[in-house]
Amino acid sequence: MRKYTEDEKFMKEAIKQAKKAEAIGDVPIGCVIVHDGKVIARGYNKRNKDKTVLAHAELLAMKKACKKLGDWRLEDCTMYITLEPCQMCAGAIVQARVTRVVIGSMNAKAGCGGSVLNLLEMQEFNHQVQVERGVLQEECSEMLSAFFRKLREIQKEKKRKRKQMQEENQD
Repeated sequence: MRKYTEDEKFMKEAIKQAKKAEAIGDVPIGCVIVHDGKVIARGYNKRNKDKTVLAHAELLAMKKACKKLGDWRLEDCTMYITLEPCQMCAGAIVQARVTRVVIGSMNAKAGCGGSVLNLLEMQEFNHQVQVERGVLQEECSEMLSAFFRKLREIQKEKKRKRKQMQEENQD
C-alpha cells in the first residue's frame, strides 16, 4: 500500500467533508484548514440546506478557523479544497491572507484559482496565495461527476413522471 503525502492526507479529510455535503443533497465540496500540521477547521457545502449563497465549504471553514485562531487573518494556514474556489471564495481566501491553497479538482466553468480567472495569484492584490493543483484530482472529480450524473437521472425521472401524469389526465 502506498503512503500518502501530507497534501493527499489532508485532501482525504476534505473529501470526507464533501461526502457530508452529498449526504444532505448538496454539491459535494469539502474543505479543511490546516495550521501547524493540524486540522483547525472543516467545512462542507450547505447552500441548499441553509438556503444561503454564503454557505460554501471554504467560507464555513474560514469562519471556524478565524474563531479558532482569534484573528481574521489566516496566515500560515493551508486550505485543502476538493473543488477550485469560485470568485466569492477566492476573494475571501485572498482577503484572509491564507498562505497556501491545495485544490483537488479544477472547475472550468466557474473556477477562480486558475481556470476562468486566477484571483489567488494576482500580482495586483496585496496578497498572493501559493497554489497546488490536482491533488487527488481523479477522486475529487469523480465524486462531483457521479453527483451530477445522479442529479440528472433524478431530473429525467421527474420529467418522465410529469409527462406520464399529463397523459393520464388527458384520457
